[in-house]
Amino acid sequence: MTERLKVGLVGCGLVAQVMHLNYLRELSDRYEIAAIADLSPEVLDAVGAEYGVARRFAKWQDLIAEPIDAVIVLTPGSHAPIAIAAAKEGKHVLVEKPMCFSVAEGHAMIEASRKSKKTLMVAYNKRYDPAYLRFVEEAKRMPDPRLLRVTTLESPISPYVHQYRLFRGGPLPDDVLRDLKDDDEKRLTEALGDADELSRWGYRYVLLDSLVHEFSAMRGALGEPDRLDFADIRKSGLTTVLTFGDIQCVFAWIDLPVIARYEMEFALYSPTRRVTLSFPSPFLRSMPTLLITEEGDETTPRASRKEEVTSYQESFKEELVHFHECVTTGREPRTSGVEALHDIALCEAVVKGHRARQGVARPSETAL
Repeated sequence: MTERLKVGLVGCGLVAQVMHLNYLRELSDRYEIAAIADLSPEVLDAVGAEYGVARRFAKWQDLIAEPIDAVIVLTPGSHAPIAIAAAKEGKHVLVEKPMCFSVAEGHAMIEASRKSKKTLMVAYNKRYDPAYLRFVEEAKRMPDPRLLRVTTLESPISPYVHQYRLFRGGPLPDDVLRDLKDDDEKRLTEALGDADELSRWGYRYVLLDSLVHEFSAMRGALGEPDRLDFADIRKSGLTTVLTFGDIQCVFAWIDLPVIARYEMEFALYSPTRRVTLSFPSPFLRSMPTLLITEEGDETTPRASRKEEVTSYQESFKEELVHFHECVTTGREPRTSGVEALHDIALCEAVVKGHRARQGVARPSETAL
């Protein structure tokens, strides 16, 4: 019989309502939503009523003291304070990205989970996408890969979520908003020192909020980069170039805030084969990621293109299945705290490369 875990959710906003709560309910043989916490009393009451959760808290400190097995952290900002406190309370922890705001914070999270002998996992849903796992297999078999191109065309979120029943609260008090902003700013300074405002913005809202997903998926396919060759942050986007042995990896993140045509694509090229992974908006439930392979014959004009739907399994649901397995069996998560800390190190290295206008060797090293 499957062991049922009692979980508490900290943060009941967009990603919680669109994805995590929905799939926790579908996985009711594995999970019981035992407690929730949110700063908005209106959201707290609405979500509690919708999912039948009686234990509701305005403060996360009260939730982690509950008799639960695991805490799922879905708040904006750094997840380090909640994750560390939850581990000290003897709870397993699943945190949404970003794991934290700095490598130093990440070390503290890992140390807390080690001392408590509890699981720490980062919710990189793309790493659990069946099509992504097929892409990794194809990448390993590809002869003489030369270029990985990763392109993200960021688009507005609201057109992708208006079809869901979402509960929204009123504005938070000014003092609460001020405290949250001050905390963000303090942690950014600890991570980046005296970095300029553009670098701080790019780190917080592009690297940690978005590209950290792409970095994780890239590392899952290719391993750790040898060098960050180039990085450029601007208000409209971010570009960086990395080297993995003989493979060059070019990232381009572009903000296109008007048209609802989100695109995120991984394309790996060799002389004889091309493999492309095309992700849908992460807010569309069970929308399949497409795997496209192209081949040809140098002696003829013939070329072929195959588009594959690998699965309709939702990656957010798959990562929850994986978290349950890790908690109940002691298995190390695919996206453990130790593994995910390399992405935070890489984000820090991008800012360093951008500011200094020079390359960074072994940019994902974490000195663990």
